Amino acid sequence: MIKYKLFCKKCSYIFDSWFGSSQEYEKLKKKKLLNCIKCNSIHVDKTLMAPKLISKKSKIKNSQNLRKLNEITKKLKDYQKFIKNNFEYVGENFAYEARSIHYKTKKKEKGIYGTASKKELKELREEGIEAEMIPWIEDNKN
Repeated sequence: MIKYKLFCKKCSYIFDSWFGSSQEYEKLKKKKLLNCIKCNSIHVDKTLMAPKLISKKSKIKNSQNLRKLNEITKKLKDYQKFIKNNFEYVGENFAYEARSIHYKTKKKEKGIYGTASKKELKELREEGIEAEMIPWIEDNKN
């Protein structure tokens, strides 16, 4: 497999595409079967590309990025553990429960957490109800 960065001469759109081989790309190009994914033009060519070389610097950078990712993942799991231990899970009813607490139709001794869409969170904020979204990492350990 080979990945080429392609350029549409008609709309100037640049996009990536995978091919079985460089010969496969040439065959499709010759038969005019390559189309721009934006405007459907057949006037598509390869752009200049640089190969990705793996060096000691890139290995070090990758290991640093992996270490940072592990630190962030651990911090998120710590937050999740705190939330699970100190808040009540309300599932898909988060927006309803948050409104009930805010408008004092229900009294809760603990805060709540659950699932809400971005739209629901926006509506809650517009009503003056404080709510935040955090990434939730599923524990894959069995």
